[in-house]
Amino acid sequence: MKTRYFIFISYKGTSYHGWQVQPNSVTVQKILNEALSTILNEKIPTTGAGRTDTGVHAKVFCAHFDSASPDLTGKKNLIYRLNRFLPKDISVSRIIKVDPEAHARFSAISRTYRYNITRVKDPFWDDDSWFIHGRLDINAMNEVCGLLLSYNDFTSFSRLHSDTKTNLCKIFYAVWEQSDERLVFTIKADRFLRNMVRALVGTMVEVGAGKMTLKRFEEIIQAKDRCRAGKSAPAKGLLLIDIEYPEIIFLN
Repeated sequence: MKTRYFIFISYKGTSYHGWQVQPNSVTVQKILNEALSTILNEKIPTTGAGRTDTGVHAKVFCAHFDSASPDLTGKKNLIYRLNRFLPKDISVSRIIKVDPEAHARFSAISRTYRYNITRVKDPFWDDDSWFIHGRLDINAMNEVCGLLLSYNDFTSFSRLHSDTKTNLCKIFYAVWEQSDERLVFTIKADRFLRNMVRALVGTMVEVGAGKMTLKRFEEIIQAKDRCRAGKSAPAKGLLLIDIEYPEIIFLN
């Protein structure tokens, strides 16, 4: 009888081909599986809360795994040992025992992403921001955010030919904020489609740059056609900052 655990990690995605294991590619999941298997001395495959594309970062990411050990949370220095084993751009913050049926992906009730845009070229922001020269109208972009809350079908912002069974999402919160030379977009929803946030940002930037009207943006949503939306924003500006789960699934 194995015990199920959630493991919460952070990673900088610059050097990885996304989260999910892929042939002949270095991914976060591959590195984490190897670390857990080595430290726990048993084969540990993890299941992630979702996929992140090449170059996307995560301040908070969750995966679940099953272990023969009934109480990993009682093992002193386990997180310390894992962090020593893992490369500098991946870290573990918490391991917690959960209900045997809990699932890192399907038990989540919300996810929150942040997207960073910088309006000045800065080498210290290059890995986590999209550099856009010129003025963007943040008020117009926030009008788009208000529009998003009125819709739940985001087919126009989903990657083509994905294996998603439904393109329905409930957006709880969406806003653009400005801090000095940075524009920061925060969006929270019950689920996200593949490439959805980057496609939304890329299209909203066209509104902010005066190349697209609010009416045109709404027509794109209603069209349910990915070819009608703008180009996806670069992956490096995207950061997963939170995943919410029902407290009842956590056992300690």
